Amino acid sequence: MQNLDSITYRYLIEKAWPIILANAAVPLLGLVDTAVIGNVGTVTDLGAIAFGALIFSFVYWSFGFLRMGTTGSVAQALGAADQTEIRAVLGRALILAVALGLMLIVMQWGIRLVALALLDGSAAVEEVTAQYFSIRIWGAPATLATFALMGVLIGLGNSRQLLLVQLFLNGLNISLDIYFAGVLDWGVEGIALGTIIAEWSTVIFAVWLIMRELNSRRELGSEFWPRSRLLDAAALKKTLAANRDIMIRTLLLVFSFGFFINQSAQFGDVVLAANHILLQLISFAAFFLDGYAFVVESLVGSSLGARRRDSFDIAVKRSSILALVTATALALLLLVFGDLAVAVLTDLEPVQTAAQGSLFLAAIYIFFSFAAFQLDGVFIGASFTRQMRNAAFLSIAVFLFAWWILMDRFGVNGLWWAMIIYVAARADALLLFYPALRKFIDH
Repeated sequence: MQNLDSITYRYLIEKAWPIILANAAVPLLGLVDTAVIGNVGTVTDLGAIAFGALIFSFVYWSFGFLRMGTTGSVAQALGAADQTEIRAVLGRALILAVALGLMLIVMQWGIRLVALALLDGSAAVEEVTAQYFSIRIWGAPATLATFALMGVLIGLGNSRQLLLVQLFLNGLNISLDIYFAGVLDWGVEGIALGTIIAEWSTVIFAVWLIMRELNSRRELGSEFWPRSRLLDAAALKKTLAANRDIMIRTLLLVFSFGFFINQSAQFGDVVLAANHILLQLISFAAFFLDGYAFVVESLVGSSLGARRRDSFDIAVKRSSILALVTATALALLLLVFGDLAVAVLTDLEPVQTAAQGSLFLAAIYIFFSFAAFQLDGVFIGASFTRQMRNAAFLSIAVFLFAWWILMDRFGVNGLWWAMIIYVAARADALLLFYPALRKFIDH
């Protein structure tokens, strides 16, 4: 467990910035895929890439618990100085990830059928999307395993290695996409093939990186994966329960944003497009706030494992202050430069006008969102997943009630205020369980 004096603001920033860069690297891949197909493909190909990316984003986001659940367990084992348990957590997470990935491959026909029915594109776009899907789905075990491996790195506090893995994944993926689709002219199928090669290569690279790290910590003569620890029934049950709770919480979060977009469409295509642009700006802000949340996950887990409430308190306090300052700065930047950002993202004047009219509401959302991010990190690090699930139900109920009260009376502004109330409610709901979590640290 770290010395209290080491959890300085400088230390937290040094740990957060690689995570921020790693998060920012993710959308770069989508931009490159779009640029490559946009220059060498057809409109149909471009539509298929958009549909395919949306399908996989939704499917894979649903399994985000593999990253979050692994982080908390690894961090707690680290705090307890239990190196064997860290390796066992890694093994259990990889077994679960590969099993779920294989399940997705087996279920690919049904997933593709349902997804294309919901998206309702043209016959030509759906045909090319199906080709893209049929290739890329074979990377599912690798993608889910990468989630687990990234969870290990965050739990260990190795944010620079996390950045290295993310840069390897995106760098290789971008290079292969440009070569297969741009040079060899394989189109959408080349994009899909480049992605799965990058995904499987990244798993190999990340496993090597992590095993080298864990082997250096292993006690002389001990097994890397003792069977009794790897297949411990109680630990497996706890892992499955935690992952179930996080999955439910994640699906409720996905539902909230989907509901927001759906309700935006009630005001017409212009408002729908404007709100989509504003959500992209909010997502950009999330890269920064997630950095502090990921750092606090590791520190909270380590504090719990070591039964150190003092280090828990200082880690939560200092990381939250940094997150508050960052959220304030991001909100002010959006207010000052938001018009320019919107103009860069679209040249459609009606959409610009609508988006610029709601910029101040998006800025308010960003300001209040830091608390939800931070508390998510605290609860993930402590593996208080049941409380996260319950808080998600409470906050979604508040959101729907606010929407029911406000949208009819205030229109699109009412919808935005409902979202602001929702992100504040996410934090407030978690705060209800915070005293019990803090007390548990010394339990």
